[in-house]
Amino acid sequence: MSGRPRLTVFGTGYLGTAHAACLASLGFEVLGVDVDAARASALQAGTLPFYEPGLEPLLRAGLHGGRLSFTTSYPDAAEFGNVHFICVGTPQRPGSGGADLSQFEACFAGLAPLLRRPCLVVGKSTVPPGTVAAYGQRLPAIAPAGPGAELAWNPEFLREGHAVGDTLRPDRIVAGVRSARAEATLRAVYAEPLAAGIPFLVTDPATAEMVKVAANAFLATKISFINAMAELCEMTGADVLSLAGALGHDRRIGASGMRPGLGFGGGCLPKDIRALAARAAELGAGEALEFLHDIDAINQRRRTRVVDLAREAAGGRLESRRVGVLGVAFKPGSDDIRDSPALEVAARIQALGARVAVFDPAAMDRAKHVHPDLEYAGSVLGAARDADVLLVLTEWPEFAAADPEVLAKTVARQVVVDARHALDADAWRACGWDYRAPGRPGSAPPARTAGIRLHQAALHEAAAGFLAAAV
Repeated sequence: MSGRPRLTVFGTGYLGTAHAACLASLGFEVLGVDVDAARASALQAGTLPFYEPGLEPLLRAGLHGGRLSFTTSYPDAAEFGNVHFICVGTPQRPGSGGADLSQFEACFAGLAPLLRRPCLVVGKSTVPPGTVAAYGQRLPAIAPAGPGAELAWNPEFLREGHAVGDTLRPDRIVAGVRSARAEATLRAVYAEPLAAGIPFLVTDPATAEMVKVAANAFLATKISFINAMAELCEMTGADVLSLAGALGHDRRIGASGMRPGLGFGGGCLPKDIRALAARAAELGAGEALEFLHDIDAINQRRRTRVVDLAREAAGGRLESRRVGVLGVAFKPGSDDIRDSPALEVAARIQALGARVAVFDPAAMDRAKHVHPDLEYAGSVLGAARDADVLLVLTEWPEFAAADPEVLAKTVARQVVVDARHALDADAWRACGWDYRAPGRPGSAPPARTAGIRLHQAALHEAAAGFLAAAV
């Protein structure tokens, strides 16, 4: 392939839009493709249909410079591109843990018959193991270019809220290829990051598609592990943050991802671990990944625990209580509410009879479409006004920066449940707040606390007896 390749990106969600805009910022000619005409038109007008810090300026710069455009036409894309990236969604299949590949199949089936000259089709969507092998065989059989149309796999490691940095400066680039031509093409696409020293890992396509799902499974395991330890900390009076810090100093474990709290959500981790477990069962390796079901269960249980903490903090009941909720997005830096633990907790608390007022810097509009019955405040102070208990459910920086002394004048009762460990506990307590957080001392329910005290008293009595006998 002579000269710089021209690129197409199929699917303009978080992944596809970030990929297209970032590659255009590197000087490539890029054509984004989506079957949703309204979305394609909005992007062509420079309007980002979701919240992602730093992405909209790149989008508009690409459009203004003539390097980036959007279409709904597959024939135009097939004629335009030398390298075709497939970035469509692979959500959870309704009624099953498996992945729904219908968007991927539709994209592939629409594109492959139009490929009349040598090109590289690159999968970036997260798919179950074994997907690439089947599509790799189908592509040359369907495409008029025959063996000249080749399938490679280049998994994405994009984090919502960090899409631009993760695309332009990833911690590694994985290229699953079967030929030197495919490898050379991907090296040309990623020439600038490679020149900056980003590792380029060449594997076979089957291994490349495994990298993303395995990485997500490991991350989910790490998060659920420290959250399981948080439950044990509540039973023993230990501090989960100190525990996580000590574990993080072990280089074999590492501190990254060891953040206890409300658990993970969003459009990736939950559905990806379920899809991997389902695929393993289909392949006859279900027992090997049985632990993923436990990981999922621990994560779901965190939501129940925070509801319980809110009830305890509100005096044992939520009915008729006023609850202020800070955060409904599944993570800061995003307006994504897919499988959001924060939004689910808010809705469950309201279902228990509480009056719930929520505030989120970015996700309010999306949340209103799903839960119009919640009250939506215009600020942190608005959500906290007259609250019997205040919940921090998404760790936005502005929540951590909130002044506990100012908020104390707004709430009905100075009780806060910091489900994300985002606040300075000492500062809030110094202002008179009853501060509670999962896995922190003082956050265990009364029955558990009483049991701990009895157990400790028994230990002290046994120790005293032992010392008396020794003397």
